[in-house]
Amino acid sequence: MKCYCGSLKIFQECCEPVINGLKKAPTAEALMRSRYSAYSIHHANYLIKTTHVSQRKYYSKAQILNWATSNKWINLKIISTTEFTVEFEAYFLDSKQQSKIHYELSNFVFENGNWFYVDGQFI
Repeated sequence: MKCYCGSLKIFQECCEPVINGLKKAPTAEALMRSRYSAYSIHHANYLIKTTHVSQRKYYSKAQILNWATSNKWINLKIISTTEFTVEFEAYFLDSKQQSKIHYELSNFVFENGNWFYVDGQFI
């Protein structure tokens, strides 16, 4: 099965090893892609783990699972990247089966050998 993140790789060779802790995301974009895949497979623990510690108080496992499971994730489109930012569009169907686009400029930080999501600005 192709990876949820939109790469041409299969999930087991792309985002799954990162989500399962077998491999580290080498860039902010790779972390963004793995987080999108984690939403697609409802892996809230990974999403919390990859959120910077300074921001975790703003998220709960229940909120993440609700958002992840109430939507059907269709496609991820990376618009642009820098070393510490990723601009993307996440296409999904909401709980009423309406097509939606989540458009965000996300900020990341690299600490102690790992990338973390810090925050994002909705565009």
